[in-house]
Amino acid sequence: MKTYSISEVAKELNLTPYALRYYDKEGLMPFVERTSSGTRLFKESDIDALKIIECLKSTGMPIKEIKNFIDWCSGGDSTLQQRYDMFMERKATVEAQMEELKKTMEVIEHKCLYYKTALDAGTENIHKNNKIGSLITNLTEKHL
Repeated sequence: MKTYSISEVAKELNLTPYALRYYDKEGLMPFVERTSSGTRLFKESDIDALKIIECLKSTGMPIKEIKNFIDWCSGGDSTLQQRYDMFMERKATVEAQMEELKKTMEVIEHKCLYYKTALDAGTENIHKNNKIGSLITNLTEKHL
């Protein structure tokens, strides 16, 4: 079975070896084996687990909650409900984040249109008494 060094895994996941050592210190990598001298030996399954950790982290999940998930995984089938519930909660969180990002993108798209029109006209005055100008102003005030 092929094993990987901490630097190889860090490069694969676009992390630093320091970040991986921090994860280990926080108890997020109890599955990683070590040599007799203490060097971490990562397997392909460890890299897959770290990808899940990175996914959860990117949703804003705190390290402490990720640690709970790792502990549940170690607990076997008796923790399936907790893991399912956690992912359902994460799903709802990400959906809410996506909705907020969608609103933000709408404002940005309108601002792009506003400034493109002003650039094409050579002046921002093109938007005075203009429906798009007041629409953009209203959208901006609502979202920003």
